Amino acid sequence: MNERELLALKKEIETSKTKASELKGQQSYIMKDLLDRFGCKTIKEAEKMAAKLKADIDKGNEKIALLLEEIGERYDAITRS
Repeated sequence: MNERELLALKKEIETSKTKASELKGQQSYIMKDLLDRFGCKTIKEAEKMAAKLKADIDKGNEKIALLLEEIGERYDAITRS
């Protein structure tokens, strides 16, 4: 390697170090936010919580759909009378 290639490699290494440091900072912020807002200490805990919340939302949506269907049936029965 010549001097120019070594300098380019050195610059690339420094850029990578800076980027890695920025990413570590972002990761720390996200992990702190997960802990503060949701009480999750790990990504795995957050994924479990997200799955549970999705299941709860799905159940809620099913209940709403059933209630809307029941309301529609009652409305139809009233309007036919």
